[in-house]
Amino acid sequence: MSTCATASRTLAEPLAGTAATARTWLLVEQPGPWGRKALTQSRLDPGLGQALDTAASAHGARVALIRRPERHADHSPAAGHRVYLARTVPGDAWVRTARLPGDGGLEALRALDFAAFDDPAAAARGAATAPWWEPWWEPYEGDPLALVCTNGKRDRCCALLGRPLAAELAASGGANVWEITHLGGHRFAPTLLVLPHGYAYGRLDAAGVKSVLDAVRDGRMSLEGCRGRSAWDRPGQAADLAVRERIGELRAEAMSVLAVRTGSDGSHRIVTVAHVDGRRWRVVLRERTGGPAVPASCGAEPAGTVRLDVEALDEVERGAGIEESDALEGTDGTAADSR
Repeated sequence: MSTCATASRTLAEPLAGTAATARTWLLVEQPGPWGRKALTQSRLDPGLGQALDTAASAHGARVALIRRPERHADHSPAAGHRVYLARTVPGDAWVRTARLPGDGGLEALRALDFAAFDDPAAAARGAATAPWWEPWWEPYEGDPLALVCTNGKRDRCCALLGRPLAAELAASGGANVWEITHLGGHRFAPTLLVLPHGYAYGRLDAAGVKSVLDAVRDGRMSLEGCRGRSAWDRPGQAADLAVRERIGELRAEAMSVLAVRTGSDGSHRIVTVAHVDGRRWRVVLRERTGGPAVPASCGAEPAGTVRLDVEALDEVERGAGIEESDALEGTDGTAADSR
């Protein structure tokens, strides 16, 4: 049986720049069956699921359901729900957690102000006024969170490849392993998101994921199977990984994407990537369409893929401002336009 993951792997479709984009993640434990649109097709109250999804998506955040591997039976309302709130932006990466009562306790999540996560003024006012502040939130300081996409109602590759991986990781210990409803990119299955830093991965077996988790425990990321950091959009993800590969930098919090601009021809992205030591790079990416046709998910018609190829990667002179380093001519000789 041919699957979207088999087709993508066979054609060596690039992974870089394919991660779901989210600066903030809200993860809500909800055992039991999940439908294709799990936030409104599960044991979670659909009105709450829709409200959280609407509030989060308007401010660069994502909401997903999670459950323990191989423990999908419904539980009684008294069992409660584990929830995680995570931020993936370099310099502002953290995870907080809470245990909410099962009988209506999740309604408290409606109070989350997703807009405030991106408000520097709110952050400067301190924890007492931060959008995540409630007596029941506490810093998460446990093992890395390994979130493996397993929702077969969205794509069978996620179930066929994700569920065995999640089960093996959970059995081996050393990580806080959960199944998650959706991470995008079914054809890169098995896919997973690793917190606290928010790098996403695809096509890794259990040994590969364990190597990633070892790196995360040491404050690093891994380039093997990496799709990108969810804090940035696709060009930012691809540029970050390209610079890391060029200079051999694996410390998770060492790199930031300062700006992404679009060339006037519409097919180039000019990205400024910065290191904590002050160095900067200008990465020119070309968006290419076509190529071998790959189904985006099982059952979908094969279509040409969109990929981001690195056409130039140059270190920018120290002291150059963002505008100066970004407003450079694209490879077609035209000045870059503001995005």
